[in-house]
Amino acid sequence: MSVSMPELIVTKTAESRLSEVDPANIQFGKIYSDHMLIAYYENGAWKQPEIMPYANLSLSPATTFMHYGQAIFEGIKAYKDADGNPLVFRPYDNWKRMNRSAERMAMPAVTEEVFIDGLRKLVSLDRDWIPGAPETSLYIRPFMFAIDEFIGVRPAEKFMFIIITSPAGPYYNKPVSIYVQDEYVRAFPGGIGFTKAAGNYGMSMYPTMKIKEMGYDQILWTDGFEHKYVQEIGTMNVFFVVGDKVLTPDITQDTILAGVTRDSVITLLREKGITVEERPITIDELQQAHHAGELKEAFGTGTAASIAPIYALTYRDDKMELPPMETWEHANWLKKELADIRYGRKEDTHNWVVRL
Repeated sequence: MSVSMPELIVTKTAESRLSEVDPANIQFGKIYSDHMLIAYYENGAWKQPEIMPYANLSLSPATTFMHYGQAIFEGIKAYKDADGNPLVFRPYDNWKRMNRSAERMAMPAVTEEVFIDGLRKLVSLDRDWIPGAPETSLYIRPFMFAIDEFIGVRPAEKFMFIIITSPAGPYYNKPVSIYVQDEYVRAFPGGIGFTKAAGNYGMSMYPTMKIKEMGYDQILWTDGFEHKYVQEIGTMNVFFVVGDKVLTPDITQDTILAGVTRDSVITLLREKGITVEERPITIDELQQAHHAGELKEAFGTGTAASIAPIYALTYRDDKMELPPMETWEHANWLKKELADIRYGRKEDTHNWVVRL
């Protein structure tokens, strides 16, 4: 017998901070909206969620996640249509993916009432924080972490789930330069590469810092056994247009995040009649295609990045520069097509958009 979730409590802020936002200079992840949602899990159940003014947390120094890394997150975006109505893109898919991450990290599944209903009420409350300029959005960050006050290696029993939101401009405001990593490893089969666990990103900080010192923007990771097969970019899934086909690494080895934008792109391309191959892709294959003039486009996909053009891939001493973006057929079309759906300018035939 299911037990319904208690009514969500809402405590509104006494004074909005919206005036702190400069609409002409919205930087990703720099300022946060007026409210946040918090829900606690203990004794095997989720407690009454609460929306409250955005504020710092008070935690014990012995809080489990700080020591053992039981922490996961998601990324979602809300957009504003021509009439100013909020549109959230594919939140149910992020909810399902978060629970896949939770299972792998020995954490409880977040219920639909806590995740989806809480998200809807939070975004509705802070709807004025959704910017209206082109390529802007409200970034939504649900996350969960272990809060046992215990120094010992074991799965925690208590957890905190939070959603915060942040007005956002473009994550990448120009085409990116990618370094193909063949020294450090992001994920192995049987590991947590398919999850959005905090540790996946923590381990990437040092290699990313090193390649940025070399003048690159992001890493394209390769497999951990042979450093032969490309996997994903640090903040994005990746696609390559080779000849008349679009290639993307398959996600069957559980080493690559099953991106929501990735899935959207594959769906849209196939509906247009474009051949999309999800399969292992070697760096040698990409080099050969580039040298033969067949590597026509390369781009990353992600909630934060949307469609991010790649102007060059560097593998060891081989810098593979892509043709001018003006000639790109697929990435440019995808960027416009996705934007039209997200901003409500085009009919959503996939039921991807949740209107608030």
